[in-house]
Amino acid sequence: MKIIVAVIRPSKVESVKAALEEAGIRGLTISEVRGHGRQKGHKEIFRGKEYSVDMLPKARLEVAVTDTQVEGVVQALIESARTGDVGDGKIFILPMENAYRIRTGETGVDAI
Repeated sequence: MKIIVAVIRPSKVESVKAALEEAGIRGLTISEVRGHGRQKGHKEIFRGKEYSVDMLPKARLEVAVTDTQVEGVVQALIESARTGDVGDGKIFILPMENAYRIRTGETGVDAI
């Protein structure tokens, strides 16, 4: 089992959700976060003063999947989140030891 974490543009959340649903993913967690990578932010002018915005709004998606689902989910994320511009985001794949469904007590793959 794996946890897939993707940090993407907030404007791409709806298209990513649709792509994951089409890929058979039923559950995910989405958080609003701030950060930057190579994009490094941008400059804005407010009331005549220029200031730097270096922590940009992003969306963080977390999906628990089986080992066989990883490649399909990654492809769905890449295809639905890509704009071709700097700041499209990153995908991280982490090992997951176990999962528990609180309501039923199911564990492992049955819990996800």
